[in-house]
Amino acid sequence: MAGSRIKLRLIARRIGCWTGAAALSLLVAGGASMPVPSFASGTKPGVPARLDPEIMLIEVYKSLAANRLRDAQAKADALVAAYPTFRLGHLVRGDLLLLHTQTIKTFGAAPNAPPDKLNNLRAEAIVRLKSLRERPDPNLIPRVILQMRDDQKKIVLVDAKRSRLYVYERSNDQLKLVSDYYVSQGKLGVEKFKEGDQKTPLGVYYITARLAGAKLPDFYGPGALPINYPNEWDKANGRSGSGIWLHGVPSDSYSRPPLSSDGCVVLTNADLKELSATVEVGNTPVIISDDLKFVSKAKWEADKLSANKMLESWRVDVESTDPDRLRRHYSRSFKAPRGQTLDGWLTKLQQSTLGARKIDVALRDVTLFRYPDGKDQKEMIVAAFTQEAVIGKGKHVTRKRQYWAKEGAQWKIVSEANL
Repeated sequence: MAGSRIKLRLIARRIGCWTGAAALSLLVAGGASMPVPSFASGTKPGVPARLDPEIMLIEVYKSLAANRLRDAQAKADALVAAYPTFRLGHLVRGDLLLLHTQTIKTFGAAPNAPPDKLNNLRAEAIVRLKSLRERPDPNLIPRVILQMRDDQKKIVLVDAKRSRLYVYERSNDQLKLVSDYYVSQGKLGVEKFKEGDQKTPLGVYYITARLAGAKLPDFYGPGALPINYPNEWDKANGRSGSGIWLHGVPSDSYSRPPLSSDGCVVLTNADLKELSATVEVGNTPVIISDDLKFVSKAKWEADKLSANKMLESWRVDVESTDPDRLRRHYSRSFKAPRGQTLDGWLTKLQQSTLGARKIDVALRDVTLFRYPDGKDQKEMIVAAFTQEAVIGKGKHVTRKRQYWAKEGAQWKIVSEANL
């Protein structure tokens, strides 16, 4: 290692600048080295066959690491030609131009460059490279996904820690990563609690609409995908605010820094168009997590079985019409979205059975997701399903969503809503 560093510095002195791995470190991490991701095919798994700016950026860094300054320059020129509004690409290209004539000791060596903008671009470079280096293992399954409905083919997962959005596709009960995108999030991070706090919410949401860019200000790019924040759990916990969207960027920009929105999840315009074409309004889940975790298929199957047993136990006790058996599934800290007490909620459920001594209850179209962890939040699962209750000759159909929290060794319902 020491010998290679001496060799690099000798080369740098000969051309009057720093190149190779030293320049790479300065460009992306202010001196901290980072392995350069490599893709044998020249494209990321799941990325459409088009010039991808991240791959082009990686190629620039790879040329730098190999001390091929002219090659790196040519690739940087191609990057900004293909993406003229990609500010990070322009900054890297500017540094490379300066490398031909002088030593560079910092990322963004252009004279009079605003420090805050340089810090934003450095942060973008770091998260882009780290997310490519830390790609999800295709043999593992995102822990937040337990069970999707048969008609749900795609699911969107946002990983705030990595400033990344992943799209998984379900086929024959198998999950496969099909695409992923760099995203920006709230200026002050995650765990939104109130209007104007400039944070992105954590939770399980659904896309509620597809808004065309022609009907929106240029600020949102080619369109927007609103989500249903605040959801039932948010409302039960007093969280406020609205207008949380997945949207694009103004036409004069390519991307935004990792922490730069007022709470929305922001993609590049090209990525927003691709994402919008693959999701279904009202049907595609969007799970926003602080730090996505992954598990083996065996662990996923065991967790899925356990969650279904939890829900089945509740179904059996609803069917029994025994109020004490039903109550045991509900937490003492139960919160309904409209403020009902547990006693009031259970009374309402019992009234819906019309005093029947026995009913037949079936659950269909079940979804089960682990709720993303907040700082002080218990382990939670959100279950949604259609309940069909046959009472005498009548059938009552209700769509429900329940929030289950682990209290000690037991799972208890902490919130419930009829949709």
